[in-house]
Amino acid sequence: MAEIIAIANQKGGVGKTTTAVNLSAALSTLGHETLLIDMDPQGNATSGFGFDKSEFDPNIYDVLVDLLPLEKTIKASPLIKLSVSGANNDLAGAEIELVTALARESRLKGAISAVKNRFAYVIIDCPPSLGLLTVNALNAADKIVIPIQGEYYSMEGLAQFTSAVDRVKSSLNSKLEVEGGVLTMFDSRMTLSNQVKEEVAKFFGPKMFQSIIPRNIRLAEAPGFGQSIFQYDAKSRGAEAYMSFAREFLFRRGLSQAPEPAARAEPMENPS
Repeated sequence: MAEIIAIANQKGGVGKTTTAVNLSAALSTLGHETLLIDMDPQGNATSGFGFDKSEFDPNIYDVLVDLLPLEKTIKASPLIKLSVSGANNDLAGAEIELVTALARESRLKGAISAVKNRFAYVIIDCPPSLGLLTVNALNAADKIVIPIQGEYYSMEGLAQFTSAVDRVKSSLNSKLEVEGGVLTMFDSRMTLSNQVKEEVAKFFGPKMFQSIIPRNIRLAEAPGFGQSIFQYDAKSRGAEAYMSFAREFLFRRGLSQAPEPAARAEPMENPS
């Protein structure tokens, strides 16, 4: 039965979708049947695996609003053990349409329950907000992974977001837990980045992932080709970092040896 992981942060531009896409890709590469659910109306996780989001029909909107079985939205990705339930701009309307709906916070949870026996992991890419789409994801999830950008404003709103998580846990989903935080877009050459790293580590304590995702040109390029970093450049620093992160994720579950993560600066003369 699948473990359901929400990749969430109310702040945008922190590497949330990049983390959802590449954690999903790494888990499938390591042999685990994985489903990626795109809950962001931007649909970037959908296009991140080469799907035309405008033609991904039916999609997660139909599941949330019309109660379409999730199974009917699942498509095989180019990676053997990875499937995708996609999204597009239609999903933006779901926030409004769900306001008066029955069981509005539980639509995704109910939909996943019908397919969770097929997968080891269900990864949910959440929108950068605390609206009904994110609440649906948190209500369905077992754990939350919070990407944090290695820059000054990364801590802004983090306490507010974890407070919202606590409210969802107390009112809707008692099993919900914060798995931990993972630093993204990290440049170890910058003093500020290292200061942020220290503050984030204090905030999360032992829940902080030791693996760090560096700022990497290949990671930025891969979505433009509709590929995960492992398809686009499996030898890049970004690929190494996300594989280390996935192995650490599995190690916490007793399914992998401890990785040896290393956050490396991105030399300007060597973009890979």
